[in-house]
Amino acid sequence: AESAGKKQVAENLRRAAEMTAVPDATVIEMYDRLRPNRATKAQLVDMADTLEKEYHAPMLARLVREAVDIYEKRGILLPENG
Repeated sequence: AESAGKKQVAENLRRAAEMTAVPDATVIEMYDRLRPNRATKAQLVDMADTLEKEYHAPMLARLVREAVDIYEKRGILLPENG
């Protein structure tokens, strides 16, 4: 895909390949937590760390960390204290 100039498609395929090492339950948890107002910043950061360290999925971890930044700017994270 990348050699054909489809950089985004290539990146999506690489992320999908990383997901094959992540248990289904974790993928579903990630999907649920990435919905607006479903997780705190700490929960998402912890999830990104787990994806990177435990499942060797740095691209997925980066995606979650990018979501944290965006969600924080949009105010769609759960409050840390509640």
